[in-house]
Amino acid sequence: MNTSVGIISAQRATFDTPLQFKSGAVLPRYELMYETYGTLNAGKSNAILICHALSGHHHVAGCYAGDAKNVGWWDNMVGPGKPIDTDKFFVVGLNNLGGCHGSTGPSSIDPETGKPYGASFPVITVEDWVASQARLADKLGIAQFAAVIGGSLGGMQAMQWALSYPERVRNVLAIASAPHLTAQNIAFNDVARSAILTDPDFYNGDFYLHGVVPTRGLRLARMLGHITYLSDDAMADKFGRELRHGKLNFSYDIEFQIESYLRYQGDKFAAYFDANTYLLMTKALDYFDPARDLDGNLNRAFAAAKAKFLVVSFTTDWRFSPGRSREIVHALLHNKRDVSYAEISSQHGHDSFLMEDEQYFAVMRNYLNRIAEECA
Repeated sequence: MNTSVGIISAQRATFDTPLQFKSGAVLPRYELMYETYGTLNAGKSNAILICHALSGHHHVAGCYAGDAKNVGWWDNMVGPGKPIDTDKFFVVGLNNLGGCHGSTGPSSIDPETGKPYGASFPVITVEDWVASQARLADKLGIAQFAAVIGGSLGGMQAMQWALSYPERVRNVLAIASAPHLTAQNIAFNDVARSAILTDPDFYNGDFYLHGVVPTRGLRLARMLGHITYLSDDAMADKFGRELRHGKLNFSYDIEFQIESYLRYQGDKFAAYFDANTYLLMTKALDYFDPARDLDGNLNRAFAAAKAKFLVVSFTTDWRFSPGRSREIVHALLHNKRDVSYAEISSQHGHDSFLMEDEQYFAVMRNYLNRIAEECA
């Protein structure tokens, strides 16, 4: 029977050893917010790390005391009896460095100035995140993860774990991900960032000091992003060309239901997400490319990996298409790595990795059950 992990609480890890970023910048001290579910076994061999996507955070499963509606973003996947079974695994979820949910980021106070970091917070990469995650693993006493799992940008982090720390991860589950962004995807991110950067309330990233939020820019960025996360079929099935009031108003106000939905999503996102964090996350997406310094040769890039892989894609995901996942599979096979691949038929587009789908969940459950047997 599938149940929830129940009431949980977030934890904060403090790191006093400076972290050097790929850019050369150094963060002298930082904090990471994280949550854990399940029990670490005596051999510390059953730990799983969940890496989040662009707008994700450490609250992966369960809910907080007094806030039953704030359910973790992957609660359908993580918990007792669920595919990532907390009766079998010790699961760690964290808010990445640069985030806006408790980990040190642009909205955090810079101890050297007493003001928010704002625009001075270093541009961050997937490699930087993985380095900070490895330090969290050290603090938790985890020498090797049974698996590192992530969807979208989280899948990129999972892959980078196999490249940066090949001895510290036995399995990588990269879901709805890609070995690097296409030019089209970089273009989408640039338009989203431009919406934020040109918002009069952005103040070059130091809007905190002015007591404002670049709401208009964030709203537009989220609206654009949300369009790319859904498939055309999903939009058609959910909204079609349905009018809010059943007739044309011959105005530029909201008339179609899809317009209302996008405005709602944009407003909701702008109310809680940090604009500088959005810029950082999208840049990390743009920069991820393990083969960049290897003449674009993905085969050479994955030669360092030792982990076993499960790569999952979704048929209607046009932002991270199945073809991009197959590139990963081909590079792994070239290096004679143990890799399984599943292409799931789904109408939900890129968001499919967050949805409860029978075939998808069966693939995840079967693969993770094998990992659980190895941990026993």
